[in-house]
Amino acid sequence: MSSYEALMATLALTMGASWASGINLYAVMLVLGLGGATDNINLPTELTVLENPLVIGAAGLMYIIQFFVDKIPGLDSAWDTLHTFVRIPAGAMLAAGTVGDVSPALEIAAGILGGGVAATSHATKTGTRLMINTSPEPVTNWSASISEDLLVLGGLWTALHHPILFLILFVIFIGLAIWLLPKLWKLIKGVLLKMGRFLGMAKDSAAESSYASQSGAETKQPDK
Repeated sequence: MSSYEALMATLALTMGASWASGINLYAVMLVLGLGGATDNINLPTELTVLENPLVIGAAGLMYIIQFFVDKIPGLDSAWDTLHTFVRIPAGAMLAAGTVGDVSPALEIAAGILGGGVAATSHATKTGTRLMINTSPEPVTNWSASISEDLLVLGGLWTALHHPILFLILFVIFIGLAIWLLPKLWKLIKGVLLKMGRFLGMAKDSAAESSYASQSGAETKQPDK
């Protein structure tokens, strides 16, 4: 393998591991751990800990739990919210580990980049699933969850076997995410506001405006 091919392979694995971690961290750990333990994937020294049976077992257990939780409307969004504090740091650590034994500055840079990529894919997944939960039927949740698992497996396979193709698709994903996230955020704020009103945690802005205008009119009435 030439130095150029090695660089592309490392870059694809770095971006692939961090991107997939934002969607399904435990699937990433299982794929890399099992692949390394069976000699199907040549992991960097810093990531060989994933081949440990205890790590593989823990990742497998958490993947099974997520497999079922991720298909229950509402509970999946709560799970995603809690995993904001897990997926992003894990994506940063995996990205730093994929660059191998290099200078500390390069490892830190890879970690920062990986954390940003994991945050982007995590935000896209979380926002999309929150919007899907506005649908009353559970079929959409099942379809989205299975599609995400297949996307992670397909993405990692592409990163490992066709790094240049993966990097091209990765750039397309980043572009779509930059375009989509602001729109998702507006929709999410609308959903959260409606939920807050339904639960009595937020007041209707129209009612507040009416009350404010009436109060202002009363204060402006001249004394007789």
